[in-house]
Amino acid sequence: MSNATTTAEAIVGEPEVVEDAAWLALKAAATALQASQMQDGSIPDDTTHAENRGHVETITRSILHLAQYFPHDEAYLNALVVDFDRWVAEGFGVPDFLDSLNAFQPQLDRVDGLQHLVVFPMNTQNGSTSKLVEAVLIEVIWPEFVDALEQGAYSNALFVPIRFLDFTAGYDTNSAVLFPETVAMRSVPTFTWGAIFADREAARFRAVLRAAADITKLELPDDAARLLDDQKLAEETFVMWDLIHDRTHMRGDLPFDPFMIKQRMPFFLYSLEELRCDLTAFRESVRLERAEGTDPVTREHAKLVQYAVIFDRIFRFAITGSRVRNYDGLGGQLLFAWMHQHHVLHWTDTRLTIDWPNVADVVVALGTEIEELYWRSIDRPKMAHWLAAYAMVTKTVTPHPASKWARGLPDEILAGPPKGLTDQVLDDEFPLSMFYEALSKKMATVIESTEGITA
Repeated sequence: MSNATTTAEAIVGEPEVVEDAAWLALKAAATALQASQMQDGSIPDDTTHAENRGHVETITRSILHLAQYFPHDEAYLNALVVDFDRWVAEGFGVPDFLDSLNAFQPQLDRVDGLQHLVVFPMNTQNGSTSKLVEAVLIEVIWPEFVDALEQGAYSNALFVPIRFLDFTAGYDTNSAVLFPETVAMRSVPTFTWGAIFADREAARFRAVLRAAADITKLELPDDAARLLDDQKLAEETFVMWDLIHDRTHMRGDLPFDPFMIKQRMPFFLYSLEELRCDLTAFRESVRLERAEGTDPVTREHAKLVQYAVIFDRIFRFAITGSRVRNYDGLGGQLLFAWMHQHHVLHWTDTRLTIDWPNVADVVVALGTEIEELYWRSIDRPKMAHWLAAYAMVTKTVTPHPASKWARGLPDEILAGPPKGLTDQVLDDEFPLSMFYEALSKKMATVIESTEGITA
């Protein structure tokens, strides 16, 4: 496998760290520290410093003990102890863990089953905006067929798919990513990795799809039904999907880095970018499934990626989370409506059916339309691109009746700065359809139950 080392291979399958008392002590100490931390991660109340010094000592002592399980992370774990000690010595100010973050390089050892101990003051996406000390034990998921894809046409040196072994409260949420940019640090380095919890994605998907198929009376194809009963198969499917999705953000005819630059813009732009990446994964999976030279294992997973993209988008994404600028929700609504209006998805006699022989080409066509929008927008001013994107979305998804954008923005707004256009977008610019309103009510309990889910 790529990036495999003799040391890394040797420790895969060693006794689980979760059984070690040092891990339990570290987890408890991190949880205790959180109670004293402010949003920026600092602990200004000096009356708690003596107690919290004890918690940090427990954490560093536990890290040094647990390091025996992670020889591949020796430099990181040593730097981590130094960062914790400095934080204490400087009076628990705003934490700075840049040195240990730079030493943590999980992308260099992508070996199936390889474990890591990760401890940082950080926020967990979809969970907390505070830089609290969190601890998580993870395990790499790196199947042979994914290794071959990554070494071939789908290179992505930053991508690290993982599963949970154990975690502190910040990850007992919907968060399914471990990103270096969430760590408390004095300056922002060039990031060299990004990790996605494929086990959480797969487990959520299986729970939601099972319930949605039952509620809508959708008869699943036999190969799609296998995903409901096989967590490992679902995890590998999501790893393949995420591998291609993740690399797509920086590839294609892009109107200058449309998603990654920190800028305030209408949320439907983020909807289109995330959907573009998912539909690229879908299109490439169709190509791999149909290609003569594709090996059987990759071909099998390529077909399953297509099911995963469709079902996760139309069932989970569309009705999960708040309706306030929910860009993933809109992406799911757009895919569902596109399939319905192109007559490959039918809601008839209170039963959902899908015309599977014709689905692939219809879904690929939506991705092509988004790519055409991007290609044309290279020559457009920013606000003209925004308006063209809105026009594309509203061809398929109906905006709110009170939408100012749908009525047509006045000249004084159009002639002003971009902020003026963004301010006119309603929090729920594209409300749920009657179908989704009904489905959301029936699925609410299942959606809520997936918070914090693992395999």
